[in-house]
Amino acid sequence: MSEQSPAQSDPALPNPPLPGPREQLNGLGFGMLLLDPRHVIREVNPAAESLLGLSMKRMRGKSFLDILEFGHSGVKDRLMDTERQLVARGVDVSVGKRDLRLNITLSTLSNHPGWRMATLSDASQGERFGEHERRGQLRGPAVLAHEIKNPLAAIRGAAQLLQRKVGEGEAALTGLIADEVDRIAQLIDRMQRLGRERAEPVGPVTLHQAIRRAQETVRISSDTTVAWRDEFDPSLPPVLGNEGALVQVLVNLMANACDACSDSVAPQVTVRTRFVSGMVMNVIRLGRPVKLPIEICISDNGPGIDPSIRDDIFEPFVSSKTNGQGLGLALVQKLVRDMDGRVSHERDEAGGWTHFRIHLPMAR
Repeated sequence: MSEQSPAQSDPALPNPPLPGPREQLNGLGFGMLLLDPRHVIREVNPAAESLLGLSMKRMRGKSFLDILEFGHSGVKDRLMDTERQLVARGVDVSVGKRDLRLNITLSTLSNHPGWRMATLSDASQGERFGEHERRGQLRGPAVLAHEIKNPLAAIRGAAQLLQRKVGEGEAALTGLIADEVDRIAQLIDRMQRLGRERAEPVGPVTLHQAIRRAQETVRISSDTTVAWRDEFDPSLPPVLGNEGALVQVLVNLMANACDACSDSVAPQVTVRTRFVSGMVMNVIRLGRPVKLPIEICISDNGPGIDPSIRDDIFEPFVSSKTNGQGLGLALVQKLVRDMDGRVSHERDEAGGWTHFRIHLPMAR
């Protein structure tokens, strides 16, 4: 005979109150908007406010097509048909000065002709792939890297032996061999770290302390004279993460920002932190949506990323630098994902800024 839970066995215990429609809407992990037959926005949940960067007050009563500008006319034409459902992935839209790539669904309400529910989620920066597929992609380079390391060590050892037996002219060549082997070994170390499946342990991390450590590292190692500007929210609670991994992520993004704006007339890097109410990751971890209310934004006033690779910048071996290896941002995304976080970038052409945003959970 199976045991009953206390709630089932004791009829005197009251049932918990059923959440109302508003509570249910606010608890969703993706953006949702209610549209009337004229495409006017009537309701907005917090996840949609965070995703679009606009408050409910600014969106309610406005046309959906005024808030989101679609670059593809075909999608806009389908949106105009109030009796038609729509599923569109990776749609490029503009919201004010922000360019976003969204997954959009429009569902009709059977009992209310012309009314529709629009759901929105972020389709940018690597969210196109599931975690299983991405681990498979990154595991291959890591295995290959492991197999390459042994012969590299042998080559370096042989070069050192030769260096002892040759003249000064040939010694420069053997030194070059050793230096190139070291360079390749460093690249392989990064590949192996990128393909590592086990995430570093997480715990409470003091965010601004990690930012200061990263800034100090970048300032010491960078040859570029950059004006740093900090805009911190001192009231932020600790984040849930790994301090070493978070510092590495910040060092990579800050160093990239310094390089990106090095040729600007007045190079500047801004680091901002803030609490973003309602920000929820658009993937499910352990069967639940992960709230990511802590934002770190690293901005530079450089020329921005080449538009031809902007959508793939977090993929391994994609780089806009002449001698770049294309592993820095891929490693950034992996480390942030291991902390259940999210990293994205956007370009503000009007203002002349490139923004990299990290969203992390709070420590409980």
